[in-house]
Amino acid sequence: MNWSISGREQSVQSNMPRQFILFMACLLFSFGAPAAPEAELWERWTAHQPGSAATIDHTAWAALLNKYLARAESGLNRFRYGAVSTADKMALADYLDALQAIRIGEYNRAEQRAYWINLYNAATLRVVLDRYPVTSIREIKLGGGWFSGGPWGKKFLRVEGEDVSLDDIEHRILRPIWKDPRIHYAVNCASVGCPNLSATAYSAGNFDGLAEAGARAYVNSPRGVRAENGMLKVSSIYTWFKVDFGGSDAGVIAHLRRYAEPALAARLESITRIDGDSYDWSLNDAR
Repeated sequence: MNWSISGREQSVQSNMPRQFILFMACLLFSFGAPAAPEAELWERWTAHQPGSAATIDHTAWAALLNKYLARAESGLNRFRYGAVSTADKMALADYLDALQAIRIGEYNRAEQRAYWINLYNAATLRVVLDRYPVTSIREIKLGGGWFSGGPWGKKFLRVEGEDVSLDDIEHRILRPIWKDPRIHYAVNCASVGCPNLSATAYSAGNFDGLAEAGARAYVNSPRGVRAENGMLKVSSIYTWFKVDFGGSDAGVIAHLRRYAEPALAARLESITRIDGDSYDWSLNDAR
C-alpha cells in the first residue's frame, strides 16, 4: 500500500552527480503526490475451476491469530508481535510455504479469494516479525527502486512459478478480479489507520460475513470516518481508492451510509463532500 511521497523518500548514492540529483528531485515533486496503484488485472491469475469443491487449510493462520491478536475496547485490533514464540514464527513460515506450493488455479473463485487475502495478511505479518521492533511498516524497505518504501513492491512470494508481491496480490489480483470494495476491509497493512486485521482466517464461506463486519467496524470508527459540524473527514483509503467506492465523493458517502450506525448516518444526511483525509501508519502493535 505504498504510494505517498513521504513513504518513497530514499537516500541516493553519494557518487551520483549533484545536478542529476537535483533534476530528479524537481521532476518528482513537480508532479505532486503520486496516485494510489490502479487495479490492473494480471490475466495469469484469472484461471479457476468453477466446479471444484477442494478447500485450503488455514488452520495454522487461524491459530496464530487466536493466540496473538488483541482486541481493544476502542475497536482497534492489535497484534502482539513481541510475544510471538520462535516455534510460532516457524509455524507461520511453514504455513506460507504451504500456501505458495498450492496450484491455486485449480480452485474455485471463492476459495481463491480467501487464499489471496490470507496469503497477503500472513506474509505482511511475517515481514514485520522478521524485522521487529519497528514503529511503522514503512520503515521496512525491501528494495524495488530508488523511491520505494515499505515491503509492498518487492516480489518475495512465489506462486505457481511466478514471483508475486503484496502489491500484485492487492492491485493486480484481488481488486480487479473481484471488483469488491470490501477487499479493502480484508487486507491488512499492519497499521493503526488500516481496517482491522481479522481475528478469523478467511474462507470461501465466511468472506461476506467478515467483510461486512469489517466494513461496519471501520466506517463507525474515527479511524475510518469523522463527521462533525457538517464536515466529513475520512480515512485516506477512501480517497486513495475512490474509484473502488463509486469514483466520487458522492459514491464514497453512499458507501459510508450503507454501513453507518444511526448516529453517524444522521450526521451524514446533510453532507455532500469530503473535506479531508488522514491515515495513521503507526504499527498496530499491542505492546
